[in-house]
Amino acid sequence: MAVPTSRATLITYCKRQLGDGVIDINISTDQESDIVDDALQYYQDYHYDATERTFISQQVSAADITNKYVSIADSILGISNVYPISSSSTTNLFNLRYQLRLQDIFDLADVQMLHYNMVQSNLSLIDDMLVGKHPYEYQRHMDRLYIYMDWTNDIKADEYILIECHRLIDPETYTQVYNDRWLKQYTTSLMKRQWGQNLMKYDGMTLPGGLTYNGSAIYDQANTEITELQTEMQLSYEEFPMFLTG
Repeated sequence: MAVPTSRATLITYCKRQLGDGVIDINISTDQESDIVDDALQYYQDYHYDATERTFISQQVSAADITNKYVSIADSILGISNVYPISSSSTTNLFNLRYQLRLQDIFDLADVQMLHYNMVQSNLSLIDDMLVGKHPYEYQRHMDRLYIYMDWTNDIKADEYILIECHRLIDPETYTQVYNDRWLKQYTTSLMKRQWGQNLMKYDGMTLPGGLTYNGSAIYDQANTEITELQTEMQLSYEEFPMFLTG
């Protein structure tokens, strides 16, 4: 069996499953492309294997500072954390945390870590209470990350911010996506439904030999398969929602 590794080979695989080479599969090239797009979109929206948790460093431009938002790549599905943006970095020579570590680092091998850990926790608590983190909002369909801060003083052009996010896996780069079992079955069923829909206008037409078209049956059967596959996605492959408890 030829393993699908691209859009073209996935389309060939799905049509072969429907009987292409033995019978004609009446789907246009544009419809095939649309079906693969729809299948990939559903797969990327729900399948846990379609995304990856990663960290990206985003360079801030002068235009970002003027607009008061950062333009994000279209492949970013969601942002879970924006790391603190502050001039009080631990790399600042005059920062209290930096000085504590500078003075204590040589003694950590000879003393207990308890006191050091308590001091660091207390500093973190003070920082959270008096400074806190900048609130942010990500608009996925606008590809904009809004960070509510003083854009004039808190950050400068060409500096970087660190973002924790979930990014869509590009199937053109990681071609194993096209060989996913669920995706192959779902794309085949979508093609089957489109094929049935195309044939429905010929329902009841008699062919030579007494055969008749029955596009409605193909369409209904494909709809049943699609419903079953979507249920399988929800029960087996979709990430569980994160409930807030406390």
